[in-house]
Amino acid sequence: MDENLYRNSALDKYMSEITSRVAAESGIPSDRYHLGKLVLQSLRDDEDFVMQVDGATDTSETNGAVLQKSVRCATCFRSLGLKTGDVMVLMAPNHLDQAVPFYAALFEGIIIAPIDRTLGVNELQATFSVDKPSIVFCQSEKVKDVQKAIELADATAKVFSYDTSPDTISLAEMLEKYGEDVDVKDFQAADFDTEKTISVIVSTSGTTGLPKASILTHKNTAISGPYAIGFSQTFPCPIKSAILVSPMQWLSSFMHYILSPILKYTRVQSSTLTPEHLLDMIIKYEPSFCTISPPLMLALLKETEKKKCDFSSFDVIYIGGSSVPTSLVEEVQRLTPRSKVADSYGISEVGSIVFYSLDGRKGSCGRRFAHLEYKLVDTETNEEIKEPHVVGELWVRIPGYFQGYYNNPEVSAEVTTSDKWFKTGDLMYRDEDWYFYFVDRHKLLLKYKNHQISPAELEAVIRQHPSVSDVAVAGVPDPESGELPIAFVVTKPGAKISEQEVKDIVKDNLTDTKHLRGGVVFVEELPLTVTAKVDRKKLKELVQARVKGGST
Repeated sequence: MDENLYRNSALDKYMSEITSRVAAESGIPSDRYHLGKLVLQSLRDDEDFVMQVDGATDTSETNGAVLQKSVRCATCFRSLGLKTGDVMVLMAPNHLDQAVPFYAALFEGIIIAPIDRTLGVNELQATFSVDKPSIVFCQSEKVKDVQKAIELADATAKVFSYDTSPDTISLAEMLEKYGEDVDVKDFQAADFDTEKTISVIVSTSGTTGLPKASILTHKNTAISGPYAIGFSQTFPCPIKSAILVSPMQWLSSFMHYILSPILKYTRVQSSTLTPEHLLDMIIKYEPSFCTISPPLMLALLKETEKKKCDFSSFDVIYIGGSSVPTSLVEEVQRLTPRSKVADSYGISEVGSIVFYSLDGRKGSCGRRFAHLEYKLVDTETNEEIKEPHVVGELWVRIPGYFQGYYNNPEVSAEVTTSDKWFKTGDLMYRDEDWYFYFVDRHKLLLKYKNHQISPAELEAVIRQHPSVSDVAVAGVPDPESGELPIAFVVTKPGAKISEQEVKDIVKDNLTDTKHLRGGVVFVEELPLTVTAKVDRKKLKELVQARVKGGST
């Protein structure tokens, strides 16, 4: 572990200095984990620094401008009777106004719940029934849906729109009506227990289950979050800027809202997240860091065939959010040799990345951090696996411990142990030098005649074919064998490949039990979630439709 401690010493020193300064000023030792006070101090330290850029409008805001509005927003929350522990839902694209209630909530200890802005009434009702918000910010076109969902969920949340709406008042009108004129130098954030007070609840329903939201306390986030940018040896300003390529409800986006003022770098963001627009933003603003999903990275690579862009502005590119093909990392690295490109493994329940991967071996997620505890566990016996090259479920313990899922004690109990280990559900193994390798999600494993099959393993093999752009593997129910692997394949533009060729590449590389007995389906694109991960639920629906149609 010595190499991990040394590797992050610059980050540790910087965070120690800024957190100690905040705690010394307040006289409350635990304020070193108070995200609101850390952000407040950071905004005051350099009011002229450009905090955020909106690529859709080509506008920007400084720390000082955001500080003024977010402090006034905090006084609005007080006037409206909101208090520490209340829930605030944010559902909007990454425009500049998102930061205002976000920081105000951190100041006051109000729980931030960023959710998918495209959800319909029924989905919103289910979410609000769990989150029980006291206030919601959304775009004008969603106000009526939100109000209806609040009524159906038997909630009493106040609803405000970011833009002008005939059905409620806007954020600007709220600031004018309920805000107080306070000198930002005199404003004091609320005091609360940073180990118990929740900062963010992160939607983690993924693609397979009912809505649930993992709890991140101020202490969880203050300790683990900065390691997402722990690769630098220069603080503050470890990077020039980071581009946000996903909406706020995704870990890699909302963490930048927290980290950018504290570590002092600019967020490049936009209300538009198409591959075409993102590539235009990369060309124009030359960001130096991003975290991106494999499907979105593939889409950007396709765009480079139309527009010249070599990604050379990036110091670091993390690819993560789902299984990362080694071939994709290598392709991006070839395109931008000077950049560091790595498989990034992060977990919402941890609130950051879990391994340091920039010096990782081929196919590895990286090595351990010093602030986390790790072990691999046999899924049948729950015994710890201490030998290398043996697959087990990854368990981690985080600073302040994982507090579970918001208002969901049953599921929380399923994934936590009495001694505070969090069961990630991810199968991994390690080598002799403690580099960890992702195998698959435990719940996604297919079972063919009592043999476990990893969709990620099959997908990695199929992607080796030069005509394949992307692929997702699922299981076709079979009464005799359990599940038959089926591959949904996206081909590269103009490329030709037959079903038999796909089957043959699996047959030539993997054992008989893993062959594609469910068949091969060619699709124009894979179904994706709003966070650009393969939507496994919709994939199952495609399988069911194929079975009903008698195609298997």
